[in-house]
Amino acid sequence: MIEWEVADDDTHLRVVDADNAELRVQGIGLDVEGPGPDISRPVDDTVAVTATAFRFPHAVVYAFSLGRDERFHLEPDQHSLTLPPGEYVLDIDTGIKTYLRFSGEAVVQRAPDYSSLVVSFPERTRTILGFRSRHELPAETITIPDTPAGFARGLSALSSSIKTDSPDRTYPTLRGHPPLLETGPTFSAPDSVLEQASRSGIELVVPPCYDTLFVTAPLAYYLQATVRTEPDATPRIRFPSVAREHELAPMPDLERDVEQCLRQWFFLDCLVRNAGPYGTTLAESSLLDVLNLDAERLYHVTPQERLSTYLDVPYAAVKHRLPEWHLSTYVEPNAASVEAIPYLLDRLSLIFMPRTSTLEGRELVERSLTDFYRSGSSGTGKVASVNIVKPELRGGRAHGWLADGVPIDVFKSTVGAYRNRLRFLERDTESTSIRVVLNDPEMAGERERVAEIYQQRAEELSLDVRVEEHLTTDALARLLEDDHAFVHYIGHCETGGFRCPDGSLSVSSLEQCRVETFFLNACGSYYEGMELIERGSVAGAVTFTQVLNEHALKVGATFAKLLVHGFSFERAMGLARRRIMMGKDYAVVGDGTHALTGGNLELPTTATIDRLEDGRYVLELECYSTRVNGLYYFPHAADNEYSYLCGSPATFTLDRAELAAFLAESNVAVIYDGDVYWSTELASKFGGQGPP
Repeated sequence: MIEWEVADDDTHLRVVDADNAELRVQGIGLDVEGPGPDISRPVDDTVAVTATAFRFPHAVVYAFSLGRDERFHLEPDQHSLTLPPGEYVLDIDTGIKTYLRFSGEAVVQRAPDYSSLVVSFPERTRTILGFRSRHELPAETITIPDTPAGFARGLSALSSSIKTDSPDRTYPTLRGHPPLLETGPTFSAPDSVLEQASRSGIELVVPPCYDTLFVTAPLAYYLQATVRTEPDATPRIRFPSVAREHELAPMPDLERDVEQCLRQWFFLDCLVRNAGPYGTTLAESSLLDVLNLDAERLYHVTPQERLSTYLDVPYAAVKHRLPEWHLSTYVEPNAASVEAIPYLLDRLSLIFMPRTSTLEGRELVERSLTDFYRSGSSGTGKVASVNIVKPELRGGRAHGWLADGVPIDVFKSTVGAYRNRLRFLERDTESTSIRVVLNDPEMAGERERVAEIYQQRAEELSLDVRVEEHLTTDALARLLEDDHAFVHYIGHCETGGFRCPDGSLSVSSLEQCRVETFFLNACGSYYEGMELIERGSVAGAVTFTQVLNEHALKVGATFAKLLVHGFSFERAMGLARRRIMMGKDYAVVGDGTHALTGGNLELPTTATIDRLEDGRYVLELECYSTRVNGLYYFPHAADNEYSYLCGSPATFTLDRAELAAFLAESNVAVIYDGDVYWSTELASKFGGQGPP
């Protein structure tokens, strides 16, 4: 769903989608006619406009000449591209997918600081702007019997949402949300789903066991395979048209085999896709020559022929070059968890069995500084205790837990959290409502810090930010039952619930919660956070036990800044926890891949800076998203010529002036000297004469 409007100053178009992503397009001499015609591209809406130039956020851009079969690309290290007279469609890869159709000539330029992209014409030109949300709601529902065989049949149909069987399916925009699954007496699926499913001809044969089916689900989905169950079968993948078969290990080693296959084949597809229309200069592409793989040929052959070639590549030859996988989820293998699988495949998460061990040593530090705990010296309530387990983590950068127990180092999700996310995506809203609640005056410092952070982003992102203080139980209940995108609660949480001036409010007393996301920065807020998820929320940050007041302030401020810059809940909390010694006291509940807003960072990036003995600096960039996998990024560091796949780090050695220039032109979170900064704030320290 896309909504657009002309901004108050009549110089901008403001475009928003259901996933809170926002795009502002500035027009020079802008004249908006209204809804536009179709532009032969997959769009949700079009707008007819006239202007002499448009300014977009920084983006990758391709220009396609209509009728001449020509393609132009503004290379990452280019500053301008001149298009001769003709009819074009520009493909502009902003947070909301954008197309620009026009007739004539044009110049496409990047701003010197890479902050924006400008398309200019020699005179006022009528154009059609097309917009498409990157998030797609599941269009269909499949009914399956409550058996492993029924689930296998449903799993075979989930790949119907993948729009191509070429290597371009590595682009997340070509992988729509899979159909939902529900149980019933017989199998039932729309004809449109069955027609589009399992087009590759590949078959996955497994025993009829939920654990095996769950683990192989991501591989079956990506390969667009038909899943068949056979009693006592050895798991294997069949490629009938090339007469090949690839045997997999039985459980539990099956987890390793599936992870290796999916990561390797996905990676090779990412390299081969550069032979298609949306290629770029990838740093990793040189590996194709080493492996003697012909990308031009492989791009155009059938999926079975391509994968058969990949089978001849030893895993050892690529494993050290593989980008780190973005997400793994640990799922209880039973019928109740089946409903969650389409949501996990939408994120292309690896799926593992949940295993835990006992916490040892000082993994959760014993503390005795009770005078400084957020519970407050004036508080008499008891903080809820949580029995924590340590999950056995496998591959993946972020980790979700969809099983029993309260784990550390992962986000604890539920099937309900994923259902709630779809409900919020379908709502109509004009702005993102943020409420900061202060229920203890001794914690006013955090209120001031976070409110300022939210207000700084309010105008750019259309945030409606308000601060509420000293809410009674009734007032806090009304706030939680009202429609808000995010509530940042600062105060106390006890076994009876949130402490209010007139008593305690337990979330269990609410009929429902319409707050989409939250941060309960209070001691022992885990159970109240899980109750909010149970009653309607999507994701939130919580604490396991008592937290130091000073630490809560640091985590709260850092988390707020990352959240409003487009970081997901899990990634924002992971970085915010670095600021304090006892970071494991904080966790995320619900769908940790969820983000409050897309901001202007489609792919939030972090930078790590280390100083060398010769006075230069090592800059390592890391770009990935828990929501999507398969994109690439281009670091605007001095003399860089290459793009990198998300999940692959990019490392540069820069002098102080080069580093200062990079930070000033970037919009990234920076880890430096043991703390977390924002790049523009840190740039002045390196740009000055004194020590940074």
